[in-house]
Amino acid sequence: MSTTVELFQQGPYQFNCTNSSGKSAVIDGPVSIGGGEDGVRPMEMILMGLAGCSSFDLLSILKKQRQAVDHLYIKVNGDRSEDEPAVFTKIEMIFEIQGNVDQKKLDKALSLSVDKYCSVAKMLKPTVEISWKGIIKSS
Repeated sequence: MSTTVELFQQGPYQFNCTNSSGKSAVIDGPVSIGGGEDGVRPMEMILMGLAGCSSFDLLSILKKQRQAVDHLYIKVNGDRSEDEPAVFTKIEMIFEIQGNVDQKKLDKALSLSVDKYCSVAKMLKPTVEISWKGIIKSS
């Protein structure tokens, strides 16, 4: 299976990145290097990819467990190395769920999602410590 994206320069440090179905995202750098702060930074996109990938798996697993999720919110915080290249060293994921969901089933689903099935997490885990926490919020 192959995945292809295209990147087109739009400004000094601003790019439009498009996938094979024509959906796009703007990538931009900080003002300090000539960017305009008008898009997402590349390292932020990695955290977004991790959140998106794990959410697909999580919702699928919870559905199979017959758990009724009304709303999902994920906050992802990544700590980066002080040295160049400033790679992620530690990532914390906080999943907030609203709905009729059992905490033990949520924890099991999160373990399966983040620790086993999420492709983005699998790519990061050899060098990045990833932790997660699931919280059930009242509706």
